[in-house]
Amino acid sequence: MSILAVGSVALDTVKAPGGSVDEGLGGSATYFSLAASLFAPVAVVAVVGDDFPEEAFQIFVERGVDCAGLERRAGRTFRWCGRYEDDVNVAITEKTELGVFDEFRPVVPESCRDHPYVALGNIDPLLQLAVLEQLNGPKFVAVDTMNYWIDRQRDDLAEVIARADVLVVNDAEAKMLGGEANLLAAMTRLLELGPRYVLAKKGEHGAVLMARDFEFVLPAFPLREVADPTGAGDSFAGGFLGYLAASDDTSPANLCRAVAYGATVASFAVEGLGISRLAKLTRDEVEERLERLGDMTRF
Repeated sequence: MSILAVGSVALDTVKAPGGSVDEGLGGSATYFSLAASLFAPVAVVAVVGDDFPEEAFQIFVERGVDCAGLERRAGRTFRWCGRYEDDVNVAITEKTELGVFDEFRPVVPESCRDHPYVALGNIDPLLQLAVLEQLNGPKFVAVDTMNYWIDRQRDDLAEVIARADVLVVNDAEAKMLGGEANLLAAMTRLLELGPRYVLAKKGEHGAVLMARDFEFVLPAFPLREVADPTGAGDSFAGGFLGYLAASDDTSPANLCRAVAYGATVASFAVEGLGISRLAKLTRDEVEERLERLGDMTRF
C-alpha cells in the first residue's frame, strides 16, 4: 500500500558529533520519505525554492519517491542551521530561514488523494486539517507535531489529533501536550483526545506505544557512536509507517512490530551525517539489524 507524506523539505547546516553538513538535504518529509520508501511507495507533498539543487531532487528520484506534489516556487528553500553539544537528544537551533515554506499551502495532486496511509508532518495544524479535507478516506493517518504548535494552536491541534489513528510525538512533546510530568500519564491523557494510538519517541531510550487497552515498550538499538541525530524521529516514523503500509496490517500486534522497524531504521539514520546513511540504506540491512534487536530484547 502507498503512503502520502506531507511536511518540509529543507537545506540543513548542522554541526554534529560526527562532523558537519553545509546545506545538505533535510526536512521532516525528506527523512520520513527516504525511510518509508524502503518498504512501500511514497508520494511527498512539500515546497522548495528555485534554488533547490537538482542533485538533491535526484535523491528522491533514486528512491522512487513520487514528487508530483513537491512544489517549486520562486524564492529560497527553507533552511535550518543547528548544532549538538553534550546531549545528542537536544538540537540547538542557531538560525531558521523559512523562505517559501512560510507561505506553504499544501495541495495534494489528484493522483495522490487515494493513498491509504498518510503521514502529516509537524506543520501548522490548520494546514494538516486542509490536507485531510483533500483526501478520499485514508485508512490510517499518522500525525506529528512540535512544541511550537502545542503552545500556540492547541485547539486546532486537538482537532487534528481527533482525526488521527496514531499521534507520533517525542516524550517532551507528549508531556507538554498531555499536561503531565509522567510520560505514561501524559500518553493516557492524549488518548482522550481521540487517536487510537499514541507513539512516544524517546531518542536513545527507545519508544512507547499506547492504546486504551495495551502498552508496548521497546528500547532503541544500542549504538556506540552517533554521528548526527538530525532526522532520527522522522526516520523512525518513516520506518514505522512504511512497514505498516507494506504489510497493510494495522492490528495492535503488527503496530508493535512496526515500532521495532521504526527503531531499527532510526538507528541507521544517526550513523551518518545528514541523510548520507539513510539514502544508501537497504531493506536487507534493516532486516538483519531487526533480527539482532529481537535477539537483544527477547527473554
